[in-house]
Amino acid sequence: MKQISIFIENEKGSLAAVTTLLAENGIDLRALSIADTTDYGILRIMADKPEKAHKILTENGYLTKINEVVGVKIADKAGSLAKIINALSDEGIGVEYTYAFTSAKPGEAFMVFRVNDNEKAIAALEKAGIGAVI
Repeated sequence: MKQISIFIENEKGSLAAVTTLLAENGIDLRALSIADTTDYGILRIMADKPEKAHKILTENGYLTKINEVVGVKIADKAGSLAKIINALSDEGIGVEYTYAFTSAKPGEAFMVFRVNDNEKAIAALEKAGIGAVI
């Protein structure tokens, strides 16, 4: 899965400007996460058209980066996340960050993981019987 990281200033209106630009260009956001510091923020998005979103953002002066991330379908019940994290940990895979988004299907959600080795992470998840990698 492709995720776009966008560096934005931590000031009023910055998030509105990015989301408006994407909306005006027909980009649908599937998930997002924001991490901030005093001066800037990192907006991470999953978009329906990641290459187009990246191009539009770059052309409009935003510093962006596309990363490959691992997405996992997860049951909305106690222990589901622990099972995933343990499967990764047992194989020595480090998780840099993660975030979640909901599904239209009740009882189901999705997690996005930035890990140190995507292929190894996918193999570890499959080995643990967590085959719903999106």
